[in-house]
Amino acid sequence: MDEEYDVIVLGTGLTECILSGIMSVNGKKVLHMDRNPYYGGESSSITPLEELYKRFGISDSPPESMGRGRDWNVDLIPKFLMANGQLVKMLLYTEVTRYLDFKVVEGSFVYKGGKIYKVPSTETEALASNLMGMFEKRRFRKFLVFVANFDENDPKTFEGVDPKLTTMGDVYKKFDLGQDVVDFTGHALALYRTDDYLEQPCLETINRIKLYSESLARYGKSPYLYPLYGLGELPQGFARLSAIYGGTYMLNKPVDEIVMEGGHVVGVKSEGEVARCKQLICDPSYIPDRVHKVGQVIRVICVLSHPIKNTNDANSCQIIIPQNQVNRKSDIYVCMISYAHNVAAQGKYIAIASTTVETSDPEAEIEPALELLEPIDQKFVAISDMYEPTDDGTDSQIFASRSYDATTHFETTCNDIKDIYKRMTGSDFDFENMKRKQNDVFGEDEQ
Repeated sequence: MDEEYDVIVLGTGLTECILSGIMSVNGKKVLHMDRNPYYGGESSSITPLEELYKRFGISDSPPESMGRGRDWNVDLIPKFLMANGQLVKMLLYTEVTRYLDFKVVEGSFVYKGGKIYKVPSTETEALASNLMGMFEKRRFRKFLVFVANFDENDPKTFEGVDPKLTTMGDVYKKFDLGQDVVDFTGHALALYRTDDYLEQPCLETINRIKLYSESLARYGKSPYLYPLYGLGELPQGFARLSAIYGGTYMLNKPVDEIVMEGGHVVGVKSEGEVARCKQLICDPSYIPDRVHKVGQVIRVICVLSHPIKNTNDANSCQIIIPQNQVNRKSDIYVCMISYAHNVAAQGKYIAIASTTVETSDPEAEIEPALELLEPIDQKFVAISDMYEPTDDGTDSQIFASRSYDATTHFETTCNDIKDIYKRMTGSDFDFENMKRKQNDVFGEDEQ
């Protein structure tokens, strides 16, 4: 271990593993350590089921009805991948797709007035949806056509909208869209957690809706993908990539000290040895004095013996409860997967509800989501602090990742990865220079 590295990475969460993989592919000498004996840090998948019970301090062992413990792989942080989103591009860029199999998530739903409805995101679906009345449908269809044709480099497509000045609220007004439609467009299509975006220039929102539509167009049922055997496969895929390119991995390795000289990092001390480095990447838990708390997320993992009601018996789905519908500032999300993804015993489903904590009683806040899941066989409640770095790492050369937020997709995580990459290298992470012919996620060539 007494060696000189370009980059040392502490923690094997997804953000750290992707950066470690990218740095290795780019020719850097990388040492990757984790104090835990398993991969994934906060974003690991727990197996067998007995381990999950132990982790949440439940003294009983799982009942017989839960099947074999080792048939379970339960994600601690629930997220899906947008089919056309940044993480899929990173998987393709780094060829990690060869280690993973994906399934398309079967449906995306939105909550309105106590019921759930399929999210309409194509013109045909919009016209058939019971979320809106007849006139509203026509206006929404016009809006979708406007978004699909919008091209920020072609003013002819703007229809009087200035992408950098017109707020999204004004765009909704232009198309005369009612509150319910605004709710599901902003929260179920553009995937915002709060309503702050209404006051901001519309370009970001239009691009988010385009990403949703393009991801949906790719495989049909929903814009989301999920890896077989759980999200814990993702960090491991990137870890393998790093190893192929000469990265060194050490699990179960305590970090005694981050060694500094003249205000910047020069190495990491572990069990009496020092590995030297020029730059350090880590998750917030390794440097508590360089991060600050920015909030909390509650996540409730629920084991069910049935699909969620009103989802056409889908074996996987997402439900978004827009904040307006339940008098909150931030949305509540439900991610559901099942035995079809090799993460639960036969006939069992895992639904994970999550939201940003706003009060001193987080469990009451998440109740509207849990009501949709009844009856629940067993639930596991986790309330996690969210941290972000206090500085950008330029002086110290210590680059901390942000904690995983309550969203149900990886776009915000990818933004953090690109942000850290830019601060470390001084240049933008560029998807366009993908290293290989762009194959489909399922391994099929694009026609």
